[in-house]
Amino acid sequence: MKKLFIQTYGCQMNVYDSARIADSLAPLGFAAADNPLEADLVVLNTCHIREKAAEKVYSELGRLRRIKAAKAETGSRMLIAVAGCVAQAEGEEMIRRQDAVDIVVGPQALHRIPEMVAKIERGQSRALETSFAPDEKFDSLPNMRAEGPAAFLTVQEGCDKFCTFCVVPYTRGAEYSRPVSQIEAEARLLVERGVREITLLGQNVNAYRGKGPDGTLWSLAHLLAALDKIDGLKRLRYTTSHPRDMQDDLIAAHRDVEKLMPYLHLPVQSGSDDVLAAMNRQHTRDHYQRLIDRIRAARPDIAMSSDFIVGFPGETERDFEATLQLVRQVGYAQAFSFQYSPRPGTPASVMRKQISPELKSARLQELQALLMQQQAAFATSCEGLTMPVLFEKRGRWPGQAVGRSPYLQPVHVEQAGHLIGTLADVRISRAMPNSLAGVLTSAHSWPTVSAH
Repeated sequence: MKKLFIQTYGCQMNVYDSARIADSLAPLGFAAADNPLEADLVVLNTCHIREKAAEKVYSELGRLRRIKAAKAETGSRMLIAVAGCVAQAEGEEMIRRQDAVDIVVGPQALHRIPEMVAKIERGQSRALETSFAPDEKFDSLPNMRAEGPAAFLTVQEGCDKFCTFCVVPYTRGAEYSRPVSQIEAEARLLVERGVREITLLGQNVNAYRGKGPDGTLWSLAHLLAALDKIDGLKRLRYTTSHPRDMQDDLIAAHRDVEKLMPYLHLPVQSGSDDVLAAMNRQHTRDHYQRLIDRIRAARPDIAMSSDFIVGFPGETERDFEATLQLVRQVGYAQAFSFQYSPRPGTPASVMRKQISPELKSARLQELQALLMQQQAAFATSCEGLTMPVLFEKRGRWPGQAVGRSPYLQPVHVEQAGHLIGTLADVRISRAMPNSLAGVLTSAHSWPTVSAH
């Protein structure tokens, strides 16, 4: 068997894509390697969202280049492939700049990796493929393997929103929704292989408009209702959403779809209307707040999560204070926050009034302190409650297991190692900084908690 090592950067969609890459290469005789030193093929599946993403990839390529040269001296060969969004954005530059790279392939052409590897093994020179063909990609990649009771399932790719800070429309292309029949078939196969929780993925997952078996375009709410009927599936989630696409039927789904978990990640990015307009978010603070109110009316026990960017060009102290006020008003169970960092080729990267690194850092610390306070308060409100936990893996100690609450929190439970892959009721005994501890119980009560 040949050995394959995949290094995955970034979002859950890249995790999903990496698993599909591994599956597609299995027919060529590739099995998983534990590290690049053992590998005949190394794939870097890259993300362009975070700061200095390309620099990190080039740094890793420098290390791999030395490993590749050392292998060549012993008569063995290692191929290096760069996939994903950095590959899409900088493919030609990468081929020119790093001669150790054999394959560069964008996120919508991952299905062509086996063919590209086979051609290079037969003597073809280096290969570059950055075309956009998402329908062909999903038709060509093999079915997803299950590696535990929880799995991701991509239903939508690409973005048409063109936020001024974001590269996704340029690296993932226009919004594309997979057909319902394809998604249902993959979901049923995952359940047959032991999956009990499925998270539907998309750059703007609630913009989903896939062709249904009746020939009409189905919304995400319609899709969730169909997946809710799959026997053996216990939980449904979806991420990441855009406020503009949070329609009435999806809000109602949080009330009506039994298996849909009471947790929603709905990025707002800023609490200032001026900053939201500069970001081209296409929603206002008031629109976002009214959405939160309607969602909580439909599902009172729902936990909210969000994304925030601080230090966007032109952000004033008043703008930043508006973000803090929004956070206090909404109350989040969890959130992700980042300093703004320019992405080459995006409109925001050339905007005037760029904020100094020192000010961005100070604002981020203040925001994160507030968010962490809310997260801790939410976790503490779970103490004493009994909730169903899906056990995913063994813990650090003998007999211990780690699962997820309905609110996506890690839960550590003693004497539960035999329950991996199953749901069990757990009474939460203690809230810790980033997880919960609990004990098994035969009682069941669905929790009602508050982030406020």
